[in-house]
Amino acid sequence: MIILNKPYVSDYLIQTIKENNLSVLENEIAKQYNLKTTDNKTAIEKYINENELFYTNSENSIDWIMNNLADSHLAKMIKISKDKLIFRRAIQKIYPDFYFREISLEEIQTINPIELKFPFIIKPSVGFLSFGVYPIKNEMEWESFTKKIQVDIENLKNIFPKEVVDMNNFIIEDVINGEEYALDAYFNENGEAIILNIFNHPFFNDKDVSDRAYFTSKEIIEKYLNKFKKTLDEIGKITGFKNFPFHLELRVDEEKIIPIEINPMRFCGWCITDIAQHAWNINVYEYFFKQLKPDWSEILKNSTDEIFYFTIGDIPSNIDRKNIKKIDFEKYLKNISNPLEIRKIDYIQNPIFAITFAKTKDINEIKNILKLDMSNFIEL
Repeated sequence: MIILNKPYVSDYLIQTIKENNLSVLENEIAKQYNLKTTDNKTAIEKYINENELFYTNSENSIDWIMNNLADSHLAKMIKISKDKLIFRRAIQKIYPDFYFREISLEEIQTINPIELKFPFIIKPSVGFLSFGVYPIKNEMEWESFTKKIQVDIENLKNIFPKEVVDMNNFIIEDVINGEEYALDAYFNENGEAIILNIFNHPFFNDKDVSDRAYFTSKEIIEKYLNKFKKTLDEIGKITGFKNFPFHLELRVDEEKIIPIEINPMRFCGWCITDIAQHAWNINVYEYFFKQLKPDWSEILKNSTDEIFYFTIGDIPSNIDRKNIKKIDFEKYLKNISNPLEIRKIDYIQNPIFAITFAKTKDINEIKNILKLDMSNFIEL
């Protein structure tokens, strides 16, 4: 069963649904695409009686699961993974030395900074992408954060439901050193982790927490496939995850692999997971619903040494999107040497204007994209 929802559904996902005759939950988004749908009652019965697999393109769909399948194993898995505090507690046996604590929005404004253990990362305990995520080094940065967080709350409250981004409760946790990676995978019916893609998540500097670009390559898959699978299998064993698609972010510090967060019921957001088709000829939706394992030895044997990446054209937070007259896509795309697919996004309704899949042989192309001032491509 696929649940379609805002903010974005790719043509590739719609094509996959039609070609594979996949079941789609009846809602307003599904009706827009003239798909064969399943009503709520039937969808609930299929899960209960047939152990139906669920996937969604957007975490906006989580509330349907929590409202209609509240006592299910699926709802339990979502609770463990979506709430960062619950997830940290669940894997604490694996990472006993990792520091974290809960803090409410009210406490943020009243707590004495002397009680805090600097440096740290603070973010919504229920969040999405990098919204509301801040690295804090000292008391001066903490004071600045306590003022800016109110602005962030106003900007986000009309974009995402509380099941996706809840700015009332936060988690403070250790700064996780090392390079950041992300992966798309699922736990099969036996609880085994099946990895469908691995990305490196580069940053412009140590203050950058954006999702501007991710890249994958033959070298990355070869280096981390087995290591990450071992970590995932440990997590699956301790949490009981089964028949569960997810997107995981983690950091690698020498030989230490520490998860940052796990996003339930979906792969890389905004249908960016579709890059697996460009890079590896893998349809991740088919692999999940058919419970297939990529033959990575064969895939990598036939692959090139090119770097495949996606980049997000984000709207700077100081720009009122209602005042945007147009985006200069021609100027923007001059920074991308070999675009494979360009997806224009409704920037009035969303905080981004484009998602681009591309490939390159020069990692400096991606580094340069991280430095771009996106306001240069926005006409007000």
